[in-house]
Amino acid sequence: MKTVLIIAGSDPGAGAGLQQDLKTVTLLGAYGLTVVTALTVQNTQGVQAVHPVPAEAVAAQMEAILADFQVDAVKIGMLATAAAVRTVAAQLRQFLGIEPTGSEPLSLAPGRPPVVLDPVLAAGGGEALLEDEGVEALKEELFPLTYVLTPNLPEAERLAGVEIRTPAHLEEAARRLQAMGPVWVWAKGGHLPEEPVDVLTDGKNAYHLRHERLQAPHHHGSGCLLAAALAAHLAQGLSVPEAVNLTRRLVQQALRHGLPLGQGVGPVNPYAPFARELARYEVLESLRQAAERLTREDISPLIPEAASNLGYAVPYAEGPDDVAGFPGRILAAPSGTFIPTPPAFGATRRLVPLILRVMESFPHLRAAMNIRYEEGVAELAPKLHLRATALEPSAETETGGEEALARAVTKVLQRLKSWEPPPDLICDPGGWGREPGIYLLGENPGQVAEKALALKNALAVSGRG
Repeated sequence: MKTVLIIAGSDPGAGAGLQQDLKTVTLLGAYGLTVVTALTVQNTQGVQAVHPVPAEAVAAQMEAILADFQVDAVKIGMLATAAAVRTVAAQLRQFLGIEPTGSEPLSLAPGRPPVVLDPVLAAGGGEALLEDEGVEALKEELFPLTYVLTPNLPEAERLAGVEIRTPAHLEEAARRLQAMGPVWVWAKGGHLPEEPVDVLTDGKNAYHLRHERLQAPHHHGSGCLLAAALAAHLAQGLSVPEAVNLTRRLVQQALRHGLPLGQGVGPVNPYAPFARELARYEVLESLRQAAERLTREDISPLIPEAASNLGYAVPYAEGPDDVAGFPGRILAAPSGTFIPTPPAFGATRRLVPLILRVMESFPHLRAAMNIRYEEGVAELAPKLHLRATALEPSAETETGGEEALARAVTKVLQRLKSWEPPPDLICDPGGWGREPGIYLLGENPGQVAEKALALKNALAVSGRG
């Protein structure tokens, strides 16, 4: 197993610092080794105090690790003091076999573990995390040892001494920083006022890497995650462009699915894409079991003319390929319920917009099924301990297809009070190009099937089924 030496501060909330780094490199299949440079007192609402680790203790930790373990990459984050910067630089020079003069070009030394330097100067709330003397020491001592430098825009401005307002300014700053010693500079442009653009340069070529502007209220630790993931990919032998592309993809997903933990800015979620992949088998198996029950207990009285489907999304679903259903749908045959094909991903595009919109408000509600529209279901539902809601007629619900339905459902969910539970079923009166229907929601297919069968039996007893 490849190893990454993480030199960083400690975050007790585990959203940033060496705790986030450890989680990230582990998820990417590498083994994290740690050197603690500072103990921070912080939570999701900000940094309250920083207690630097004495430089001699930092040196002792590094000596112990480097004397015993093979190190395939190094990730440096928060250093807090100039003394720590100089200590880390001295240890790395000895480890990498580089003379203090820095005369040997780092890029011409094959086999040396790549050093990824995240120049942590301040916390997201603005609290200083490196003293002024340390900033100069960083440039003088560590830049010449760095394989990839990963500053964000404020860090690039301060380190390069230029104002950055456009991607062109960011490229100028990245080139200036690269000329100070790093082999590569990945300058992050998330703070740009217009379209976010990163700049990756080796001093000769500069690549502008565009990405979407995400609404990511829970983004604590995104810079740490990025640098740690990059180091893990480089440890496993990937080139810098390859490692950057994979890292960008992970960071985007971790931001999109940030965790609303604590009372302030929650942490990013690097586990999201891994959870999504791990859940695929369970999703298909749950659908298969629910289909067996729906067939056995015959849900056909509630299947509409256009057929039903039952959809189930993996956690952190992002599109149709993350939602499974039945390609041949759920049909009403003369002999009862008929499901001609096994479940598969990407097989229920009708339910995808609905499920994804519901998950935005209630991530645990990952399953849905459409059944025939029946008058009086909203009144019957409370007797079955089911919560029902209906879409109010409007221009949006009377025209358009599944996307219009999903938008209307979002409005219904957003009107719920913070203490109100989500509905079990949503009655849709239909509209142009969309037949009326009832949508059952649940945490999994088994739960949805249970609700559907309860409705079928109750309607039969009432004489309406």
